[in-house]
Amino acid sequence: MRKKTFAAAALLAAASLTLSACGSGADSDKPVTVVSEDTSQQAATVLDKPFEKPDLVLTDTQGKEYDLREQTAGKPTLIYFGYTHCPDVCPLTMNNIAVAKKQLSQAEQDKLRIVFVSTDPERDTPAALGKWLKGIDPQIVGLTGDFDTVQAGARTLGISIDPPTKDKNGKIVSAHGTQVVAFSPKSDAGYVLYGEDATVQDYTKDLPKLLKGENP
Repeated sequence: MRKKTFAAAALLAAASLTLSACGSGADSDKPVTVVSEDTSQQAATVLDKPFEKPDLVLTDTQGKEYDLREQTAGKPTLIYFGYTHCPDVCPLTMNNIAVAKKQLSQAEQDKLRIVFVSTDPERDTPAALGKWLKGIDPQIVGLTGDFDTVQAGARTLGISIDPPTKDKNGKIVSAHGTQVVAFSPKSDAGYVLYGEDATVQDYTKDLPKLLKGENP
């Protein structure tokens, strides 16, 4: 399934960013608008009104409780909501970030927190999520838990998530927003958005600035 999401519905628009979800299918929703700097030639959309970090307490790939705010406080953090059975956007997005991350020094890599939150927690058990992420980058934090909790947390970032459903072929799909939200280590606020079209080159260029809480 494919689904458009809103990024900052209550804000007036200085630029527009269209975001869609995993899977194939037709896009029927209208494009979304967000407050940003002029990003017509950039992958990054810098928000005039940053998002507060979600108050999420979930389970990591080791089966341990993970308090998102507590564990990522003061650290440059990228958050993405997706699922391991996603056929396209999720693995591409995570691999793009992982490849770009490897261009950083080891010290910089250790500072960065990349968090993948499952939108399909019934199938994405801690073990399954850990196995999938290990093939991308073992440093990525994988989180799973109660769907309603995940959905509520995503909503605070303007990310729309629907409960997993079966398509016409009986395949389980998870419709969800595909933006990556970058949080500043200075303020812990989510101040930059990336859509699914962001490339390895985009992340490679921007990560050094995001690590410092600077605008890309």
